[in-house]
Amino acid sequence: MPPEKPSVVDSLDDDDYPAYTMGRAAAMLGTTPAFLRAIGEARLITPLRSEGGHRRYSRYQLRLAARARELVDQGTPVEAACRIIVLEDQLEEALRLNEEMRARAQAPSADESS
Repeated sequence: MPPEKPSVVDSLDDDDYPAYTMGRAAAMLGTTPAFLRAIGEARLITPLRSEGGHRRYSRYQLRLAARARELVDQGTPVEAACRIIVLEDQLEEALRLNEEMRARAQAPSADESS
């Protein structure tokens, strides 16, 4: 039996679903398609491609692009802005993992609770 395809409604709630065209994404961010291409070339985001080869962006990618635009508007070069965002993302993930490990270390084990 083939796997079930997610419904369209499920896709709308998915932060990683590539729902936005380049033009729509640029308009939402108040920027240009060239800016989106630049942060793609800097490997901050990699848009998925439609069957016709058009770039499609997710909400998560748009949040990263918005942060990049913020930094660039403050005078940070695009390449540096992209690197800052990658490092911020890595730090956030490391802090989340650290918190999970601390919570596990403080929780009583199954042997202790019996």
